[in-house]
Amino acid sequence: MAAVEVDDLVVHRGEVTAVDGVSFLVERGQVLALLGPNGAGKTTTVETLEGLLVPHAGRVRVLGLDPVTQHAELMPGLGVMPQQGGVYPGARPIEMLELLAAFHAVAEDPAGLLERVGLSHRARAPWRTLSGGEQQRLSLALALVGRPEVVFLDEPTAGIDPSGRLLVRQLVADLRTAGLAVVITTHDLEEAEKISDCVVIIDQGRVVASGTPVELMRSAGSVEIRFGAPPGLDTAALGKTLMAGVDEVAPGEYVVETPATPSNINALTSWLAVHDLPLTDLRAGRQTLEDVFLRMTTITGEIPTVRRVDASDRSGGRAR
Repeated sequence: MAAVEVDDLVVHRGEVTAVDGVSFLVERGQVLALLGPNGAGKTTTVETLEGLLVPHAGRVRVLGLDPVTQHAELMPGLGVMPQQGGVYPGARPIEMLELLAAFHAVAEDPAGLLERVGLSHRARAPWRTLSGGEQQRLSLALALVGRPEVVFLDEPTAGIDPSGRLLVRQLVADLRTAGLAVVITTHDLEEAEKISDCVVIIDQGRVVASGTPVELMRSAGSVEIRFGAPPGLDTAALGKTLMAGVDEVAPGEYVVETPATPSNINALTSWLAVHDLPLTDLRAGRQTLEDVFLRMTTITGEIPTVRRVDASDRSGGRAR
């Protein structure tokens, strides 16, 4: 039995379908990154798994339990890290951890947990005086103090400096090793690429891609070359040399629509050398997770449009 099961989940928010047929599994000892643009349905999906929302269709189970009807039974096994808030401004980290630990039959040692998240030196500092990154670390500690079996982490590295990101990454790896199931929602695609075993990308309430980070990054094969060079290259002339389309997708960032063969790479670098132009970056035959994300989702700078639910379907069925 998987630790988290989502099967054809449908959730409406008012008159819109926020989640439309999402399915995925998270096994024990696995880290899943749930990715998507703002408004894609990530938060709605996680809140349903936490028992805060009732599904209109489909099935969800966490540790084999229904998050709504068996909420009280499930809660001791869950650890939840919200992106912001949840702590009284004057509370001290050690006090908050000791308070939450007292609610659990078995709990982590508060002082030891503070040390693990790098906050021992701030144990008695009021929450409002902590930096944004320190507040994030405390939120992570609060999610773990009850020794949960499933952990939901919302933007765990937001506002955290590079050393702090390494610390969080190690903590997540430790949770995996300990056999916990971890679900992360994040916009830090580089971080998701590094720490997740599986990635699910949703857009407009639907799953548009899923698999391991390596599988997704290989999904397009070697059909393009991406490189960095000074802005404003003569893409038409370069395209004629390479016999392929060349686009400047951002200032100084280029995509060549041709396989990343040695001869094509040689032709590109030779053209730049002839024109005395530097090559600042080269990615051939391999996309990043960000490349996959941008290719698979609707990025318009706005919250993606969600489909309206017919009035006749508001009883909980799937919108058609």
